[in-house]
Amino acid sequence: MDFGLVLQTDPPASAVVGLMRRAERNGFRYGWTFDSAVLWQEPFVIYSRILEHTTSLIVGPMVTNPGTRTWEVTASTFATLNEMYGNRTVCGIGRGDSAMRVAGRKPNTLARVGEAMEVIRDLAEGREAVVDGQSLRLPWVRDGKLPVWMAAYGPKALALAGQKADGFILQLADPYLTESMIKAVRTAASDAGRDPYSITICVAAPAYVGDDLAHARDQSRWFGGMVGNHVADLVARYGEHSGLVPDALTDYIKQREGYDYSHHGRTDNASADFVTDEIVDRFCLLGPVEAHIEKLEALRALGVDQFALYNMHDAKEATIDAYGAEIIPHFQD
Repeated sequence: MDFGLVLQTDPPASAVVGLMRRAERNGFRYGWTFDSAVLWQEPFVIYSRILEHTTSLIVGPMVTNPGTRTWEVTASTFATLNEMYGNRTVCGIGRGDSAMRVAGRKPNTLARVGEAMEVIRDLAEGREAVVDGQSLRLPWVRDGKLPVWMAAYGPKALALAGQKADGFILQLADPYLTESMIKAVRTAASDAGRDPYSITICVAAPAYVGDDLAHARDQSRWFGGMVGNHVADLVARYGEHSGLVPDALTDYIKQREGYDYSHHGRTDNASADFVTDEIVDRFCLLGPVEAHIEKLEALRALGVDQFALYNMHDAKEATIDAYGAEIIPHFQD
């Protein structure tokens, strides 16, 4: 199992680079960041510094979207980083939550996401693609490689990930939900004539190592609020108890009352006060080292290839070090 570190690009950017360097020293293979240009600093600028100051870390957004950046620019940016540092990027992509809503736009349609995935991958790898009716190619790309991983929750998005993505990003670590969603992605891949096991499965969630469970929960409760934004969209689309979205995912947002994006992904996010301790425990990895290993073993048994650790809390360095010393070595086989 691979491990990734997920950060927000808060200033100073040097601190983000420092944490990514620390992560690589501790055995993490991927460095991910949020991508919301109004709320945080521009990630692709920071990726260049991360790549320069690491040796093999693979970097990318968790996640970008096809609305805030034009597709040829996104592809060219990835391809440039790859030319400079040797194909060490991955494109995480989704419909767009904070990046779109903060700018007063609606998240992208799945049709747009599906088209963008193919275009961005083709252009970044040197092939011709059509953008807004115009055939384009980046003539300077040589031996480019850009895996495109899609974030998804709902049935149509899971199907699209199975049909077109190189990887599937699931932003929660509940084994019950993980199992059903991996199954949906792999079924869609098989139905599309693809090898269902060729799709990399990445679970992303906060992790906090320590014995004070109450404190760990308070430091991670924001995540249930963030996931709740996506779940609220699913309920609006499919309704409650539709059979298309698991009740275990939709029931917990019944007390949700709006969302303040100025605290998105923050431990002080008051918009997450509806998230119960049970949901925090289900969605996150909390507690002593043994609890993390036990849950990660369960996820690996379900087919998870990477655990990406959201590291937005008051123990960033300690969590990276604990994973490097006691957890990652357990999964190096």
